[in-house]
Amino acid sequence: MKGVIYARYSSDNQREESIEGQLRECKEYAERNDITILGTYIDRALSAKTDNRPEFQHMIKDSAKGLFDVVLVWKLDRFARNCYGSARYKNLLKKNGVKAISARENISEGSEGIILEVMLEEYAEYYSVELSEKVIRGLTDNALKCKYNGGSVPMGYYIDEQQYYQIDPKTAPDGVGNVYKVQRAGNHAEAYPLNSRGMRSIRGGKITLNIMNHLLKNRRYMGEYSYRDVVKEDGIPAIVPKELFERVQERLAKNKKAPARHKAEDDYLLTTKLYCGKCGSFMVGESGTSHTMKVHRYYRCVNTKKRKLCDKKAVKKDWIEDLVVNYTMKAIMNDEVMERLIDTLMELQKKESTDLPLLKKQLAETEKGINNMLNAIQAGIFTPSTKQRLDELEETKSQLEVSILQEEMHKPLLTREQIAFFIYRFRKFDVTKREQRQRLIDSFVNAVYLYEDKIILTFNYKDGSKTITLAEVESSDLSVLGAPS
Repeated sequence: MKGVIYARYSSDNQREESIEGQLRECKEYAERNDITILGTYIDRALSAKTDNRPEFQHMIKDSAKGLFDVVLVWKLDRFARNCYGSARYKNLLKKNGVKAISARENISEGSEGIILEVMLEEYAEYYSVELSEKVIRGLTDNALKCKYNGGSVPMGYYIDEQQYYQIDPKTAPDGVGNVYKVQRAGNHAEAYPLNSRGMRSIRGGKITLNIMNHLLKNRRYMGEYSYRDVVKEDGIPAIVPKELFERVQERLAKNKKAPARHKAEDDYLLTTKLYCGKCGSFMVGESGTSHTMKVHRYYRCVNTKKRKLCDKKAVKKDWIEDLVVNYTMKAIMNDEVMERLIDTLMELQKKESTDLPLLKKQLAETEKGINNMLNAIQAGIFTPSTKQRLDELEETKSQLEVSILQEEMHKPLLTREQIAFFIYRFRKFDVTKREQRQRLIDSFVNAVYLYEDKIILTFNYKDGSKTITLAEVESSDLSVLGAPS
């Protein structure tokens, strides 16, 4: 496996583990579990309570490039401090085929939060359509005016006080404009003097080939504004002429290489959850082809592969996965356990911090200000400054309403009925389908420890631990799948 490390040291608690300590423990964990560390992302004196973490955001974006499989953190609170933030970003990583792993917590603290995360993800899918539409309407109104709608500002532009795109005279002509001229001439390498001239990317780093390619394909540079279905030519100031932009696209199309093959879908459902009972390291998936050309799939302890530090036998993939799925479904069928879990989830989400009260307070104050202005106008008090102030308040109200809706989307408060619905719907899962098996394991299974004579299965709820002897397995229906090794 390939991985990266994310470390954070916040100023609000000086007793926290140092960056160096976090990196050391993460690297030791990676070495024990055969994870090749490709790089690190470090935010110093920043809190996980805010999204204003440049390196964290950089890591999230890099996860989409397919460079690494896991993100290692010292503890999961380095990643995010509440379920809402954690669900949001873990879902982004998941879509990119990347998992977040704690170096210090084999079993996640407050593991019920993982189940809550799953529910929040699905809540967004099934119940936030109306809120999404309202947010989109607000952003679409901005788009119709060609206003900035968030996200990274392309090199060569800045956003003015009215939220409109303006050309940055420092980076537009000699930077972006020159890159297009060089590319048209067919000399792509000459663009790199931008670094020597002191120009940097949006994040302050060196301009790389990926940045160059993105820059050359960005239609904003020829003045095109777009947001969803809103596309306006000449919606923003153009840095390069349309003819030059189109010529560059033609050259890029001719030089385009065959796209790289995507990594084969990871079909090992217990990746990062299955541990060796002998040495405590990961058991990872591997496959081999016999002389009859039949493919055999196993989980093997990482310490048996390279360093021969463990003699734990491999276990058949289908056997262990079916066993875990079988016993997880048995646990879900226990009404008493599931009702206690629902109670725990209700209490857990109440503890989550939220900015909603502050935003709603600001909205109430803004609406009060608007009413005061309207009363003044009705009383005959109307001046240019009154009109300007009223317009400013109306704009503030609109922005606050969008912010509130976005917060409600990211941090929904689930009712007991909604939580119960998500819990009990797992009982109807078709465990022959890979997607549903994976969802079941991701939601309820915290860790699986495989010993020579037993298996310890831990679930994501209090007291959710099940010890299964191999004798017990052999006497069950799972015995037809064969021995574990």
